[in-house]
Amino acid sequence: MFSWIALGMDKMNFMSGEIAACLDHMKKHVKIVGAKMKKWPGSTWETIWEVGREDPRRVIHGLKVGLSLTLVSLLYLMEPLFNGIGQNAIWAVMTVVVVLEFTAGATLCKGLNRGLGTLLAGSLAFVMEYIAEESGHVFRAIFIGAAVFFIGFASTYIRFFPHIKKNYDYGVVIFLLTFNLITVSSYRVHNVLKIAHDRFYTIAIGCGICLLMTLLVFPNWSGVELHHSTVSKLEGLAKSIEACVNEYFSDEEKETSEDKSSEDPIYKGYKAVLDSKSSDETLALHASWEPRHWRHCRFPWQQYVKLGSTLRHFGYTVVALHGCLQTEIQTPRRVRALFKDPCIRLASEVSKALRELASSIRNRRQCSPELLSDHLHQALQDLNTALKSQPRLFLSPKTHQSTPTPTNANANANANLLALATQKPEKGMGVSLTSFKTDTLALMEWKSNKRASCEQAKTLRPTLSKIAITSLEFSEALPFAAFASLLVESVARLDLVIEEVEELGRIASFKEYEAEDEQVVVTCERPKGESVAGDLKNLPTEGAD
Repeated sequence: MFSWIALGMDKMNFMSGEIAACLDHMKKHVKIVGAKMKKWPGSTWETIWEVGREDPRRVIHGLKVGLSLTLVSLLYLMEPLFNGIGQNAIWAVMTVVVVLEFTAGATLCKGLNRGLGTLLAGSLAFVMEYIAEESGHVFRAIFIGAAVFFIGFASTYIRFFPHIKKNYDYGVVIFLLTFNLITVSSYRVHNVLKIAHDRFYTIAIGCGICLLMTLLVFPNWSGVELHHSTVSKLEGLAKSIEACVNEYFSDEEKETSEDKSSEDPIYKGYKAVLDSKSSDETLALHASWEPRHWRHCRFPWQQYVKLGSTLRHFGYTVVALHGCLQTEIQTPRRVRALFKDPCIRLASEVSKALRELASSIRNRRQCSPELLSDHLHQALQDLNTALKSQPRLFLSPKTHQSTPTPTNANANANANLLALATQKPEKGMGVSLTSFKTDTLALMEWKSNKRASCEQAKTLRPTLSKIAITSLEFSEALPFAAFASLLVESVARLDLVIEEVEELGRIASFKEYEAEDEQVVVTCERPKGESVAGDLKNLPTEGAD
């Protein structure tokens, strides 16, 4: 009995300890939540301000949506409009919420798809209703069910067509929804024609308000958005590659942390390029729906998509360069300093070329014919010369050490070791299992050979391991060799980017390149009586402008 009482007391003590631990955990959680609640107003206001500061068009778009919803709500608030349309005015509100997008191209795409899908569905539903009215009540239900099945199957299957899925997927969905609502409702509601009319009118009102707001009130064009995003991607790559090389050759070592990866300017530069595939295709699709609002509107938007793909391949090289900064095996800074100047000059020339491409696209003019200047070729040549001047850095140190000629005994030992390492099993060892069972002598011989080979492998394994370890004495400059090869690869990929930009300028009819600082050629005649010595005195000194 006393043991039971002691056991009960232990259980009570254990439960009380668990309850105390739970209470302490709850107190800590309440304190954390309280601290977050105190910071919540300030952090929320900072987020609101930051989102609006990054792109003021977001604030304008929010005001446009609010104004559109206010206008469409007048269908409910004003008595004459409500009496004319009635409860179907809710479709106008839904249309504004769904159709009004950030850019004009997206709004046009969804608005026209919604209007066209509603119109086609209503027309087809009227035809089906006319055919069904000529039949009996039972056959009418069968006919409606068959029509719904066939239209649903055909519409869903058409959505898998690439062209339909890319351009008219939303319109097909609206067509299917409207057709089913009208056709199925016609079986119970006799005045289905009025319902279809009201639905079409309210959707037309909603689409009309959306189109007016998106085209006339501070419009945001998808084509302009794609144009500016391409320029920003080129400038971001230029900043990334230049910052990457400068950081690689900097004298100060920076601590790398995963938390700061999102704040890294190198990462910010190429992140937008790597994540731009879907956004470029969407913007190009919406830009194809936009009207010709100015003379630079009709651009080859698909060429922008091709240029974005080429920029992503260039961005992969920048990602690899950035990865060289964070590898576990690093080249010592004393070795990097030998190649610092040519690498920095080469990266500077590549960044300069990318910025020039960005400027040409921004100003809608063709590229400079001297884009790949002699400075870039000279930087490549200097890097090549610097690499050739230090051949010992890229080979194992033991290669250049003077080693004594091995004796015959050592040579024979090495030859035997190599033979053992590359030895293949003899044909006699590949005997079938049936011979083992029938021939005892063969079995004994096989076991003895196997034992001998195992002992031989045991004696050989330490020697082979030692050889493998000593062969891993790589050069200190091999990580830099990878970095230099990636830097040269960026120059090769730069040529592909230039080709795509030139093709864009040719198709879009960019204006011809005009040099900002044209050189003035002055021809002078020597006055009579003036000697050549006077000319030599008047020559500018070396290095003068």
